[in-house]
Amino acid sequence: MTSLNTIRRAALDLLARREHSTAELSAKLLAKGWLAEEIELVLTKLIEEDLINHKRFIEHFIHYKSSKGFGPLRIQAELHHKGIPEELIEHHIKITDNAWLIEVRRVWQKRFKNHLPQDHRSRAQQMRFLHYRGFTSEQINHIFHSDD
Repeated sequence: MTSLNTIRRAALDLLARREHSTAELSAKLLAKGWLAEEIELVLTKLIEEDLINHKRFIEHFIHYKSSKGFGPLRIQAELHHKGIPEELIEHHIKITDNAWLIEVRRVWQKRFKNHLPQDHRSRAQQMRFLHYRGFTSEQINHIFHSDD
């Protein structure tokens, strides 16, 4: 039983720093050498106690990543990589939400200082940057076709 308490303590130490998905916690605890079955027991108990909460994790992750200038596609991919189920991701990330239009403009203005591209090469460069950041083609095209 002391092994379960040790695993729990290690998991709580990780959760004290930031929210984690169960897949992240499981990988980190496995790397410390504990058995997968014991880790699963501890994580199930932490979920029951609402110390691990995917909804809360997703909300914090979206807020953090969008404040760093990342778009919905990139955030969605990173959440998927962190083991979050697709239905939860879709519920929280509304890719067609108009708020992303404001966000893509903010990122573009910060990087390109409101300078619209003068030729195809600079336009492609700006579009590649925004695609890499995870914005959709529609969101990116909104910058180049809006009359703001």
